[in-house]
Amino acid sequence: MCAPIYFSYFIFFNLFFCCALCIVHVFHIFGTLSFAAEDQQVLVTEEEFPEVKVDFQETFLGHNSPISRCRFSASGSNIASSSIDGTVRIWTYDSSTASSRNATIYCGSEVSALSWECRSDRLLLIGTANGGIKAWNADAKRVVCDLSTSRNFPSILDLKCSPVEPVFVSAAASRRHGSTTFERTGFANLTVWHMKTWKPLTVLPLGEDPPAITSLCFNHNGKILAASATDGMIHMFDMSAGLQITGWPAHDSPVSSVLFGPAETSIFSLGSDGKILEWSLHNQGQILWSRDCSRFCNPESFKTRMHEIALDSNGKRLLVTSGLVRAPIYQVQGHESELRTLPHSSSITSVDWHPTLPMYITGSADHSVRVTSIL
Repeated sequence: MCAPIYFSYFIFFNLFFCCALCIVHVFHIFGTLSFAAEDQQVLVTEEEFPEVKVDFQETFLGHNSPISRCRFSASGSNIASSSIDGTVRIWTYDSSTASSRNATIYCGSEVSALSWECRSDRLLLIGTANGGIKAWNADAKRVVCDLSTSRNFPSILDLKCSPVEPVFVSAAASRRHGSTTFERTGFANLTVWHMKTWKPLTVLPLGEDPPAITSLCFNHNGKILAASATDGMIHMFDMSAGLQITGWPAHDSPVSSVLFGPAETSIFSLGSDGKILEWSLHNQGQILWSRDCSRFCNPESFKTRMHEIALDSNGKRLLVTSGLVRAPIYQVQGHESELRTLPHSSSITSVDWHPTLPMYITGSADHSVRVTSIL
């Protein structure tokens, strides 16, 4: 009588064991699929921006250290690029353009600002981290003026030429100890310089002990100057009167870059929180458009440099520097998808758009500068 009972128990336990194995196997497969799905989701998230479709691309390898700035000239025919070793190169990407302006300029200190004269391609302004400002004549291939800010403001953070008048504005800052780029900048100084006499015309008022100004931008007729600051403020100046006409807190963190919108009814700002905001100039404080680009401009990358933004000639595409090997291109108007640049081999430290064509430049910590024409 016992044998059939033992045999039944044996069959039962075997069936139970097999079912358990099947369940474990099913859960294993389900778990694998779940993890695979999660990995796929991460992949989709990381690759959500399609790559730009390239018409042509040219890479310039003339620098020996990370790129600090790169800028198209007023006509777009020439490019000025600088590196942290204090070298500036002027070059052309187009073989049909005369290379007579190609040059190498040694500044002796890290180059922190570049600005071409807006009315021609003749003059290039160069600002350095030790308070120096050089004016390079691209036709004569020589420095025509070598200026210095006061000892109290030894760091040039930005330079901008007026699009109409023969003047430019320098944003300089005092120095202090700190572990990040913003912490090392102290008080601000905004000086207006004449480009004929090469002497200061006036100092724009910012109040007592103002936080450093990080970025400057003129409107189309040069009457209004926008300036962003490390305390999150955007300031607007009437250049005729030499006075501040308005200002507002744009970010809860330092503002790294500021640009007028295409119709100049708005202004874009990039904060060190990785947020890009478009502000209405008709209704102050109103946000018209925003993007979170912290995936590319993460707070960690702001510790070593200030990120910047650039608008294309139509004001529809916004290119941003990146702590990654690719940079994002955001569609400001319309319903087109966002894009990504082709990869460098290191982070993208400077960007600019051609003044008239669908073409941009990217400078990288890998020492290269690339010109990319997109379809």
